[in-house]
Amino acid sequence: MAQAEIYSAKGAAKGQRKRQRTLKLMRKNWILYLFLLPAIAYIGVFHYGPMYGIQLAFRDFAPSLGIWGSPFVGMKYFDMFFSSPRFSMLLSNTIILSVYNLLLSFPAPILLALILHYTPNLHLKKFAQTVTYAPHFISTVVLVGMLNIFLSPSSGFINSLIKALGMEPIYFFGEAGWFRHVYVLSDIWQNAGWGSIIYMAALTAVSPELHEAAIIDGATKLQRIYHIDVPTIMPTMVILLIMSLSNIMSIGFEKTYLMQTSLNLTTSEVISTYTYKVGLMQAEYSYSTAIGLFNNVINFTLLIVVNWAARRLSGSSLW
Repeated sequence: MAQAEIYSAKGAAKGQRKRQRTLKLMRKNWILYLFLLPAIAYIGVFHYGPMYGIQLAFRDFAPSLGIWGSPFVGMKYFDMFFSSPRFSMLLSNTIILSVYNLLLSFPAPILLALILHYTPNLHLKKFAQTVTYAPHFISTVVLVGMLNIFLSPSSGFINSLIKALGMEPIYFFGEAGWFRHVYVLSDIWQNAGWGSIIYMAALTAVSPELHEAAIIDGATKLQRIYHIDVPTIMPTMVILLIMSLSNIMSIGFEKTYLMQTSLNLTTSEVISTYTYKVGLMQAEYSYSTAIGLFNNVINFTLLIVVNWAARRLSGSSLW
């Protein structure tokens, strides 16, 4: 018992010393913490402040009564959503589109970064970087407008090539089966170049001596990539994978909504677009809040689970 008390006292003393060192560093670098205040204020006002409205999911909200004056209905709107005939379609569409996008979009920046990293011609490398980075700065509205023009069944150059090959033109925005392919491939085109910047920066940390030793030992370029480059950027890959998996239920609303037509709703209607239509267009605030809360709880759970699994399996994690 006495020994346990000694260990407890030592632990408390160690924790006290650690806190004192932290406070000392904070006082010494107070100007750096001052620069954090705008970011903290932004997060508090625009991210944590709106969480006050989460209680709408548990109330039968009436604008005339206000949030606190509206009657408490418990899980009514969650039950309504889970029993809705659209629930299975919305959930499956969201998961399929998110997973499909993750499977193709996540490795694309890695492959592009490796290709650019091993490009010997400096001018070609800079040109390729500029070309691949540029689509990221195109707004979502403009991007979807470009897709409509490029994929037009009457005047789009894609369908012109298809017709030149003797095949029938495809109405990409009018066929439900094409929606996911167009969404994912256009996402890769728009974001792969920008995403490769992080991996390009991580690759610069690889010691040239490792590559020189591998070349002397007769290693091929692919073997050097597999045994030297990939292990070096693996922590970065794990962190970005955790962040991607934690947003798997939050597929981009703007692009999905803009690409929707009455003909492709069976595959394009996802939880985020349905929440917008129910909440803002039909003014069912409590119902839409319940759907959004369900979505965020799933994302938060995935974040915790994936972060724990990554820490156990690779030693890299967000915390």
